[in-house]
Amino acid sequence: MSLLDVKSLSVAYGSGRPTRAVRDVSFTLQDGEFVGLLGESGSGKTTLGNALLRLLPPPGRVTGGSVTFDGMDLLSLRGEELRKLRWRDISTVFQSSMNSLNPVISIEAQFRDVIEEHTSLRGAAVRSRIGELLEMVMIEPSFMRFYPHELSGGMKQRVSIALALALKPRFVLLDEPTTGLDVIVQRSILDNVRALQQSQGFAVLLISHDLGTVMEISDRVMVMYAGKIVEDQKSRSMLTEPIHPYSRGLLGAYADPRSESVRIAYIPGRPPDLGGPLQGCMFAARCKEAVDKCLTDEPVLLPMGGGEAACHVAEAQYAAPPGEVVRPEVDGEVFTKSSGGARVHGDEVLAVSSAVKTYRTRRGLKVSQVDAVKDVSFALRAGMVTALVGQSGSGKTTLARLVTGVERPTSGSVTFGSLRVDQLSKRQLKDYRQHIQLVFQDPFAALNPARTVGYTLSRPLINYRGATRATVGPMVAALLETVGMSPASQFVDKFPHQLSGGQQQRVVVARALAPDPEIIVADEPISMLDVSIRAEILELLDGLVRERSIAMLYITHDLLSARVLADEVLVLHRGRLVESGPTLDVIRSARDPYTRELLDAIPNPFALG
Repeated sequence: MSLLDVKSLSVAYGSGRPTRAVRDVSFTLQDGEFVGLLGESGSGKTTLGNALLRLLPPPGRVTGGSVTFDGMDLLSLRGEELRKLRWRDISTVFQSSMNSLNPVISIEAQFRDVIEEHTSLRGAAVRSRIGELLEMVMIEPSFMRFYPHELSGGMKQRVSIALALALKPRFVLLDEPTTGLDVIVQRSILDNVRALQQSQGFAVLLISHDLGTVMEISDRVMVMYAGKIVEDQKSRSMLTEPIHPYSRGLLGAYADPRSESVRIAYIPGRPPDLGGPLQGCMFAARCKEAVDKCLTDEPVLLPMGGGEAACHVAEAQYAAPPGEVVRPEVDGEVFTKSSGGARVHGDEVLAVSSAVKTYRTRRGLKVSQVDAVKDVSFALRAGMVTALVGQSGSGKTTLARLVTGVERPTSGSVTFGSLRVDQLSKRQLKDYRQHIQLVFQDPFAALNPARTVGYTLSRPLINYRGATRATVGPMVAALLETVGMSPASQFVDKFPHQLSGGQQQRVVVARALAPDPEIIVADEPISMLDVSIRAEILELLDGLVRERSIAMLYITHDLLSARVLADEVLVLHRGRLVESGPTLDVIRSARDPYTRELLDAIPNPFALG
């Protein structure tokens, strides 16, 4: 008997014209099995996970189907029955570790709440058990005295994992457990989870939009699109023979950064509105292989190849005699750095010379110094992308703050033309920021949710370019067209929540372009985006640098995206530059052990083959 058996599960939000977020989903999960659930934002992954755990927020509701765990009907359990089941038999690790940990009580107190509520352990025995759990995720037991804000992002996520495993559950749901973490921490956490799962034998459902990560760690992968499972097969089989065009499109977003020519694909368009009329295959509008039947009849999950898929085209292909039909390697638009022609590098625009930034920290009566940046020098040139690469805590953001004038270096200099940025007055800094603009990591957080796209873009045009009531409208429209949001009239009156993640990031880029800057600092601009649209944003940034001869400082922990976009790479480790040079030279002939560690941490599903 399966540990978890889901049959025809459907979930909707709202009434009247409900959003059908999960539609007739069926699958099983065996004891000790590690299954990945993959799909873009809005595909229904988290809603499905919340439904399994009975954590659906209002107005979400299960509209049909069943969920059986170890013979128990989960959907019929109430109150005390659910409380006893959670933590002990079923647990979860949420996406945001800071939000899932209580910020006002210590790590020890949070473990005590769970352990004392569900077991007979008390006093020193509880403390000993907490120490064991922390050591299990490679954290010193002494850290149990700390509060969440005193831990790094990776440590907080490890604490969340240890907390989920405190009572040795049989099923653990991991909902994007490493999103926003740098590649080295992500690799360490997922390797740790996999080792724990294999040693303790619990079953895992890993929810992610990152196919590379899911395929490396999972036994089996389910691909979800528009609320339905569209493919289900073993990880290795999906790598060698992905069945659904959507799966091939997601797989096309990966490449080996060491290769001579890197090609990554993205899927044009966006997922459908599940609150509207639903007819035919929901992926048909984005699929280059769609036929007439795809527009009228919705496919069902059927056995094909090494697994199952819901696709009319694939069904016909697998029914054809072997060798008569060749499936394409990827389905989507392909981007390479050279696809728009070589960039022309111009004069030096900004120089950082021997920059040092020291912070003073206080813990109780003890005052100590932390050197966040140590003797760093580099230059930015027109029409050139310089990637600043390193894991969290390496000093990347501190350098960005020095370059933009938000902070002054403790020693050294930042020079823009003839101006010493580190010596500018507040008034001069305001003028300087017309020349240097930021593209932030989280597009939704970077936009005012109460203001329309038109208003957001009009402010820098008025403040820096002297736009008037008569001219600002056409200027806003021109900016939207520049970043590929066409026709502009469809977007100018929308609010951020009405846009997809990729569209939100395009608006952030448009706002950065509004003052007509010479320099753009892009701080992890794709890390919060679906893998299917990261290449789309990289292509946009590449084109803008080429067409406008902008100097770009591209901050990232991901050497694959740096390989695609950047002309040169600066590797930062503990505040120091440990390696620098042309991108391909650094990646293919990395000399520093830290650079090689960053390369080895990149999820690479092709290594499975």
